[in-house]
Amino acid sequence: MSAQDAAASGTFKIGGDLPVHRLGFGTMRLVGEGAWGEPTDAGEAKRVLRRAVELGVTLFDTADAYGPEIAERLIGEALAPYAAGVVIATKGGITRQGPAKTEYVGRAGYLIQCVEMSLRRLKLERIELYQLHRIDPRTPIEESLGALKRMQEAGKIRHIGLSEVTPSEIEEAEKIVPIVSVQNRYSLADRRHEETLNSCERRGIAFLPWYPMAAGKPMRAGSEGAKGLAEIAAKHGATVAQLMLAWLLQRSPVMLPIPGTSKVAHLEENVVAAGLKLSAQEWAEVEAAA
Repeated sequence: MSAQDAAASGTFKIGGDLPVHRLGFGTMRLVGEGAWGEPTDAGEAKRVLRRAVELGVTLFDTADAYGPEIAERLIGEALAPYAAGVVIATKGGITRQGPAKTEYVGRAGYLIQCVEMSLRRLKLERIELYQLHRIDPRTPIEESLGALKRMQEAGKIRHIGLSEVTPSEIEEAEKIVPIVSVQNRYSLADRRHEETLNSCERRGIAFLPWYPMAAGKPMRAGSEGAKGLAEIAAKHGATVAQLMLAWLLQRSPVMLPIPGTSKVAHLEENVVAAGLKLSAQEWAEVEAAA
């Protein structure tokens, strides 16, 4: 079993000038089910955030839609003033009407307000990485990214990223503003965005996989694949979840996994994955099993 230190995952410079440890932390699971409402245990949620910093996590991913607003508030309350090197990445462009109920809103005025309110909740003067949570099909992307570009020029955003996009959408966006990160759903069990990941790798764009452990359901329990992964993990004194996170880290140098949890014990287990090393042959066996 590896030691608990996110630094073991290595370092990546977002945008070429913003260094973070590659194994980060996603905050959606800190709030209620369906990203709606207060956490079951607010005290534990804040302990998770503080413990993550102690374990070397420097990249925290959040969004104004988590709660809504609650995850950002918890981060501000638990971590501000921030330790040196801690980077808060947040997102805007989704409104939430209830548990797992959302709409995309990319109007300029709305996004500018989103940035201002995130700054207030996070207790920041500048957001180091601000990501458009979704491209709004009803709003020209020039309007949405143009608004974020204006906030960047005003010194309120350092870098801009996207979420759930294709390579062609990245290309279109880069005609408006430099794109330094992409956040798409991706895991060992769900590689639908392989083409986008490859595009990010060629461009040196950070790739933040959400649901990096397939929400804890890598594959059908009892299947041959599940048994194979369990056997490989056991050989290294690890869990299947740790194996899945470690696979992401070795899959690409631009990969920045952001597993989330509401429990300190689970956080500590996840961070162990940063130091889990397998041979090339063993990784091939992992992919074959999945």
